Amino acid sequence: MQLGRVIGTVVSTVKAAGLDGVRFLLVQPLDRQQQPKGDPLVAADAVAMAGPGELVHYVGAREAAQALPETFVPVDHAIVGIVDEVQEVGP
Repeated sequence: MQLGRVIGTVVSTVKAAGLDGVRFLLVQPLDRQQQPKGDPLVAADAVAMAGPGELVHYVGAREAAQALPETFVPVDHAIVGIVDEVQEVGP
């Protein structure tokens, strides 16, 4: 599971076929302690409900393209869940 926090939106006037109506959000990847890790990335909002400030679960590569209503579109990352709570189990 890859966790991130939505830190903004991305506006695109031209999109590839199959991406009409799909929102793009700027996501800051997080480590296990929910601290920023690496550079922000752009992710397609496959749940169509994520917004700025929310903790999200995202996927990359082929899984990202399959998460959208029209599969195999040209995306590298997609938000597939909004996280309500994180509980660490074990040491």
